[in-house]
Amino acid sequence: MSVEIRPARPGEAALVLNFVRELAAYEKLADDVEADEGAIDDALFAEAPKAFCDIAEWDGEPVGFALWFLNFSSFRGRSGLYLEDIFVRPAHRGRGIGRAMLRKLAERCLAEGWTRLEWTVLDWNQPAIDFYEAQGATLLRDWTICRISGAALRRLGGAEQD
Repeated sequence: MSVEIRPARPGEAALVLNFVRELAAYEKLADDVEADEGAIDDALFAEAPKAFCDIAEWDGEPVGFALWFLNFSSFRGRSGLYLEDIFVRPAHRGRGIGRAMLRKLAERCLAEGWTRLEWTVLDWNQPAIDFYEAQGATLLRDWTICRISGAALRRLGGAEQD
Protein backbone atom coordinates (compact mmCIF):
# COMPACT_ATOMS: atom_id res chain seq x y z
CA MET A 1 0.00 0.00 0.00
CA SER A 2 1.32 3.39 -0.95
CA VAL A 3 0.41 7.02 -1.50
CA GLU A 4 0.56 8.91 -4.77
CA ILE A 5 0.28 12.70 -4.95
CA ARG A 6 -0.97 14.05 -8.26
CA PRO A 7 -2.45 17.30 -9.55
CA ALA A 8 -6.22 17.54 -9.61
CA ARG A 9 -7.57 17.02 -13.11
CA PRO A 10 -10.31 18.80 -15.05
CA GLY A 11 -13.59 17.16 -14.18
CA GLU A 12 -12.65 16.70 -10.52
CA ALA A 13 -14.25 19.87 -9.14
CA ALA A 14 -16.88 17.75 -7.35
CA LEU A 15 -14.15 15.68 -5.67
CA VAL A 16 -12.29 18.80 -4.54
CA LEU A 17 -15.50 20.39 -3.27
CA ASN A 18 -16.28 17.22 -1.34
CA PHE A 19 -12.87 17.41 0.35
CA VAL A 20 -13.50 21.09 1.16
CA ARG A 21 -16.80 20.15 2.79
CA GLU A 22 -15.21 17.30 4.76
CA LEU A 23 -12.51 19.67 6.01
CA ALA A 24 -15.08 22.32 6.92
CA ALA A 25 -17.10 19.75 8.88
CA TYR A 26 -13.97 18.65 10.75
CA GLU A 27 -13.17 22.29 11.58
CA LYS A 28 -16.77 22.91 12.69
CA LEU A 29 -17.17 25.44 9.85
CA ALA A 30 -19.53 23.56 7.54
CA ASP A 31 -21.97 26.49 7.39
CA ASP A 32 -19.19 28.73 6.03
CA VAL A 33 -18.77 26.84 2.75
CA GLU A 34 -20.23 28.91 -0.09
CA ALA A 35 -18.21 27.35 -2.92
CA ASP A 36 -19.89 25.24 -5.55
CA GLU A 37 -18.50 23.01 -8.29
CA GLY A 38 -18.49 25.85 -10.82
CA ALA A 39 -16.42 28.10 -8.55
CA ILE A 40 -13.93 25.32 -7.86
CA ASP A 41 -13.75 24.43 -11.54
CA ASP A 42 -13.12 28.08 -12.49
CA ALA A 43 -10.45 28.56 -9.83
CA LEU A 44 -8.51 25.39 -10.63
CA PHE A 45 -9.02 24.72 -14.32
CA ALA A 46 -9.48 28.08 -16.04
CA GLU A 47 -6.97 29.22 -18.65
CA ALA A 48 -5.20 31.25 -15.95
CA PRO A 49 -5.92 29.32 -12.72
CA LYS A 50 -6.04 31.23 -9.45
CA ALA A 51 -5.45 28.18 -7.29
CA PHE A 52 -3.99 24.70 -7.59
CA CYS A 53 -4.82 21.39 -6.00
CA ASP A 54 -3.03 18.14 -5.35
CA ILE A 55 -4.94 14.93 -4.69
CA ALA A 56 -3.53 12.21 -2.46
CA GLU A 57 -4.46 8.69 -3.49
CA TRP A 58 -4.00 5.56 -1.41
CA ASP A 59 -3.99 2.55 -3.69
CA GLY A 60 -5.84 4.57 -6.32
CA GLU A 61 -8.53 5.91 -3.94
CA PRO A 62 -8.63 9.70 -3.34
CA VAL A 63 -8.07 10.18 0.40
CA GLY A 64 -6.83 13.74 0.78
CA PHE A 65 -6.13 17.05 -0.89
CA ALA A 66 -3.95 20.12 -0.67
CA LEU A 67 -5.28 23.36 -2.18
CA TRP A 68 -2.76 26.16 -2.66
CA PHE A 69 -1.88 29.36 -4.49
CA LEU A 70 1.09 31.66 -4.92
CA ASN A 71 1.74 34.60 -2.65
CA PHE A 72 4.58 37.12 -2.70
CA SER A 73 7.10 38.29 -0.13
CA SER A 74 8.13 41.90 -0.66
CA PHE A 75 10.93 41.37 1.87
CA ARG A 76 12.38 38.49 -0.14
CA GLY A 77 11.32 39.73 -3.56
CA ARG A 78 10.01 36.31 -4.57
CA SER A 79 6.87 34.24 -4.61
CA GLY A 80 5.98 31.67 -2.04
CA LEU A 81 3.38 28.95 -1.83
CA TYR A 82 0.38 29.49 0.45
CA LEU A 83 -1.38 26.30 1.46
CA GLU A 84 -5.04 27.21 1.88
CA ASP A 85 -6.27 23.74 2.81
CA ILE A 86 -4.80 20.34 3.52
CA PHE A 87 -6.91 17.40 4.59
CA VAL A 88 -6.60 13.65 4.90
CA ARG A 89 -9.69 11.61 5.60
CA PRO A 90 -9.60 10.37 9.21
CA ALA A 91 -9.58 6.68 8.25
CA HIS A 92 -6.33 7.23 6.34
CA ARG A 93 -4.42 9.34 8.84
CA GLY A 94 -1.21 8.01 10.33
CA ARG A 95 0.00 6.55 7.02
CA GLY A 96 2.32 9.41 6.03
CA ILE A 97 -0.14 10.92 3.55
CA GLY A 98 -0.13 14.42 5.04
CA ARG A 99 3.65 14.38 5.22
CA ALA A 100 3.82 13.22 1.59
CA MET A 101 1.61 16.12 0.52
CA LEU A 102 3.72 18.66 2.44
CA ARG A 103 6.90 17.13 0.99
CA LYS A 104 5.48 17.45 -2.55
CA LEU A 105 4.69 21.11 -1.91
CA ALA A 106 8.17 21.72 -0.47
CA GLU A 107 9.73 20.04 -3.50
CA ARG A 108 7.68 22.30 -5.77
CA CYS A 109 8.86 25.38 -3.84
CA LEU A 110 12.48 24.35 -4.21
CA ALA A 111 12.12 23.50 -7.90
CA GLU A 112 10.48 26.86 -8.68
CA GLY A 113 12.76 28.97 -6.48
CA TRP A 114 9.86 30.04 -4.28
CA THR A 115 10.94 31.41 -0.94
CA ARG A 116 8.56 29.74 1.52
CA LEU A 117 5.65 27.44 2.24
CA GLU A 118 3.04 28.95 4.56
CA TRP A 119 -0.38 28.12 5.96
CA THR A 120 -2.56 28.70 9.01
CA VAL A 121 -3.85 26.29 11.60
CA LEU A 122 -6.72 26.71 14.04
CA ASP A 123 -5.38 27.26 17.55
CA TRP A 124 -7.56 24.48 19.00
CA ASN A 125 -6.31 21.85 16.52
CA GLN A 126 -3.49 20.47 18.64
CA PRO A 127 -3.06 17.26 16.60
CA ALA A 128 -2.45 19.37 13.48
CA ILE A 129 -0.15 21.76 15.35
CA ASP A 130 1.90 18.82 16.66
CA PHE A 131 2.05 17.31 13.16
CA TYR A 132 3.16 20.59 11.54
CA GLU A 133 5.83 21.21 14.17
CA ALA A 134 7.11 17.66 13.66
CA GLN A 135 7.56 18.53 9.96
CA GLY A 136 9.71 21.54 10.91
CA ALA A 137 7.07 24.28 10.79
CA THR A 138 7.48 27.34 12.96
CA LEU A 139 4.26 28.73 14.39
CA LEU A 140 4.30 32.53 14.08
CA ARG A 141 2.38 33.26 17.26
CA ASP A 142 3.22 36.96 17.14
CA TRP A 143 1.30 37.45 13.87
CA THR A 144 -2.47 37.88 13.72
CA ILE A 145 -4.49 37.23 10.59
CA CYS A 146 -6.65 40.14 9.45
CA ARG A 147 -9.67 39.60 7.24
CA ILE A 148 -12.31 41.83 5.73
CA SER A 149 -15.24 40.10 4.07
CA GLY A 150 -18.99 40.32 3.58
CA ALA A 151 -20.64 43.60 4.53
CA ALA A 152 -17.38 45.06 5.84
CA LEU A 153 -15.71 44.43 2.47
CA ARG A 154 -18.63 46.00 0.64
CA ARG A 155 -18.48 49.06 2.91
CA LEU A 156 -14.72 49.44 2.55
CA GLY A 157 -14.98 49.00 -1.21
CA GLY A 158 -17.65 51.68 -1.43
CA ALA A 159 -20.51 49.37 -2.37
CA GLU A 160 -22.39 50.17 0.85
CA GLN A 161 -22.57 53.41 2.80
CA ASP A 162 -21.76 53.48 6.54
